[in-house]
Amino acid sequence: MEQVFAPWRIEWVEREGDEVDGCVFCELPERGDDREHLIVARSERAYVLLNNYPYNPGHVMVVPHAHTGDYRDLNGEQLLDHARLKQRTFDALEAALWPDGFNAGLNLGEGAGGSVGDHLHTHVVPRWQGDTNFMPVISDTKVIVEALSDTYERLHEAFAAQEGTEVQGDGRAVRIREP
Repeated sequence: MEQVFAPWRIEWVEREGDEVDGCVFCELPERGDDREHLIVARSERAYVLLNNYPYNPGHVMVVPHAHTGDYRDLNGEQLLDHARLKQRTFDALEAALWPDGFNAGLNLGEGAGGSVGDHLHTHVVPRWQGDTNFMPVISDTKVIVEALSDTYERLHEAFAAQEGTEVQGDGRAVRIREP
């Protein structure tokens, strides 16, 4: 058996009181401590959340506040806000992590493979030339080279440096003001 050492994951394993009764994407933004819940940035109608099980460092989800699994249910304001926040997310990821490209997409519907099907969200995954190696292919193992807390700090800083943003205190996501 192959082992990959990941000591930062102990925080996730030992967490207490993190059970979610309803929709995780509806509940997390209401919990208060954005940093603890990995919410990096917020706009009026959406937010950016680091993925707990990232494909690569910087793997985030852009999540509209509207609870729906059907993209067609979003109204014009929600669609525009979600799209603008994705643009800012690309900018923040480029500033913080210098990727060579991105994979971005939605898993819509039960057959699409998403783990949360009733609340749509766009995955944004930074990619680097050669970031896929033999580990996932041969041993079904993915190696993540940076702790989530370090990635959070780098992305938070990059969002905060963007025009039209503000940080309202420790543990809070970067607020993005309407254009």
